[in-house]
Amino acid sequence: MGSSTHDRDLPALGCQVRQPAGGTIATAHGNGEQKRSSAQGDVTLPEWRENSPAGVFQDRPWRALWQARELIGYFALRDLKLRYRQTVLGVLWVVVQPVASVAIFTLVFSRLAGVSSEGIPYPLFALVGMVTWTYFSSVVISASAVLVTNGNLITKVYFPRMAAPTASLLPPAVDLAVSLVLVAVVALYYHIFPGGPLLAFPLWLVLLAMTAIGVALWFSALNVKYRDVQYAVAPMLQLWLFASPVAYSASGLSGWGRLAYAVNPLYGVIEVGRWALLGTPWPGWPLAISVSASGLILVSGLNYFRRAQRTFADVV
Repeated sequence: MGSSTHDRDLPALGCQVRQPAGGTIATAHGNGEQKRSSAQGDVTLPEWRENSPAGVFQDRPWRALWQARELIGYFALRDLKLRYRQTVLGVLWVVVQPVASVAIFTLVFSRLAGVSSEGIPYPLFALVGMVTWTYFSSVVISASAVLVTNGNLITKVYFPRMAAPTASLLPPAVDLAVSLVLVAVVALYYHIFPGGPLLAFPLWLVLLAMTAIGVALWFSALNVKYRDVQYAVAPMLQLWLFASPVAYSASGLSGWGRLAYAVNPLYGVIEVGRWALLGTPWPGWPLAISVSASGLILVSGLNYFRRAQRTFADVV
């Protein structure tokens, strides 16, 4: 019989190292080149390449997502249909949730605790914070389970794995649009007009989506490997809600305390939202810290997701 060849996987490189019986060993190096050590000396081999379907941009995730835009739309439309199927109030639930939360916040934080609302009527002040939080938490909760719930699809069909959590941005966006109409109505009732800051509204949406997808990428990838993550998401979000300026203003903090508080990425998202929609004071330098935290979460989540996705089909 001929000599046997032993294979072992290198997940970090997406390749195999083969060791023939004759003692020749092929090793993959970080610069993409490989060297074969044998009695005749070192021989440079072509770099290992990960097998993937043609046309998929492994090193350009955003371009891959653009190619998968129809699939993302399919995921989003399916989730929307499932969300409102056989419901009596339908999309009105989008209004009921923030209104009920704002009513409780008004009683506890405004009437009993007397927290500052920066010159804005408290119900409107809290409504903007609650609308922002509802979108963020909806994206994170949906995306954290999306890879596990679509396990059969992941094990049978190749598609950019990031398309699944990215699609979680869209269904809550419909709820966000309805909620923003409610914000506009309440602002008209209180005669609140933001003026020039309203031009920054698109930038606020980008910051909100960036923060949400960064956290969503982390939890969706972690939940594939560690299934108890799905049980930790809800209590973590509940704590995060009260650690964020949803029902209160961060203006009471100053100096190093406010800078430390700005490490929370939702600080910048909520404060910018209130500034753009209500004309509250500009958040100032702490905003740079919060935006940097959001960017760090997005970049690290993207890198971790890209490394972890190689084993999704094996463990999902």
